[in-house]
Amino acid sequence: MLNAQQKEVVAEKGDGIYRLLTRHGLSISEHTNAFIELNKNLLGKDNTLVSGVKYKLPGAVKNTQAKSNIKTTSFEIFGKKYADVEITGNDLNGAIYYLMAGHGGPDPGAVGKYNNKQLCEDEYAYDVTLRLARKLIQNGATVYMITRDGNDGIRDDSYLPADTDEVCYPKLTIPLNHIRRLRQRTEAVNKLYKKHKGSFQRMIAIHVDSRSRGENIDVFFYHDKRSDTGKRSAKILQKTFQDKYNEHQPGRGYHGTVSTRNLYVVKNTWPVAVYIELGNINHQRDIQRFIITDNRQAVANWLAQGLKIDFKTNK
Repeated sequence: MLNAQQKEVVAEKGDGIYRLLTRHGLSISEHTNAFIELNKNLLGKDNTLVSGVKYKLPGAVKNTQAKSNIKTTSFEIFGKKYADVEITGNDLNGAIYYLMAGHGGPDPGAVGKYNNKQLCEDEYAYDVTLRLARKLIQNGATVYMITRDGNDGIRDDSYLPADTDEVCYPKLTIPLNHIRRLRQRTEAVNKLYKKHKGSFQRMIAIHVDSRSRGENIDVFFYHDKRSDTGKRSAKILQKTFQDKYNEHQPGRGYHGTVSTRNLYVVKNTWPVAVYIELGNINHQRDIQRFIITDNRQAVANWLAQGLKIDFKTNK
């Protein structure tokens, strides 16, 4: 139950619901639906915020007993703002995830441009991967970040400056050589897989594609050709995105595909693996999927939702 009085705040340029709530210290998981209900007559298409408009914030949750039962754990890797993670559910208890953001260290991956600034694949893939990790942990999962950056954390900026200080789990320097880099990550996953043998395990690799400027693509998924379970996992994620686009952008259409591809980390890691391309870093519309904070969060949320379905139905 919400308090009767609500604080009013003005949306700033670039604000979405997630950013507005977190800026004012409100939990996204607890307050998003209440915010939408309070402000439904002031929201734009797909519940977007309008710059300069005054919105009501939901009040604090009155049920303090329920609140006190929520476990909070701190993870420095998410950065100061997002370090404290409320464990709000147990849907993924027993699930183990190895999250591998593409490239990193000496390799920035694909590079695009927006407003005369360089956009590096490794930075945006890493931010989405961190957000996904946090959502999975909130639902009770055990998560290993295979690509790691000790000081980036989850960032709410549109432009994410590039650096080269990423390491491979646990603290291994990432080599420049492409094959050595892939082998290093594969070995890190496989060592952990043996530690958790018998558990439900998934390896999720997240990348950003680079194609011609004219090619607008949707999020799409690869799996190993030998893995029927991997194929089902990829199809579950694809359907989740299709359903979400139908819900939030009816009539848009979703064309993300599921297919096999001879990818080193997919072929050689032992857990069931899904390799995800988030879009084309050279296409101006796809770039919006990366530079808008709420879009990065939405991608992470949708992936987490698909992985929950995968855990429940694809063991």
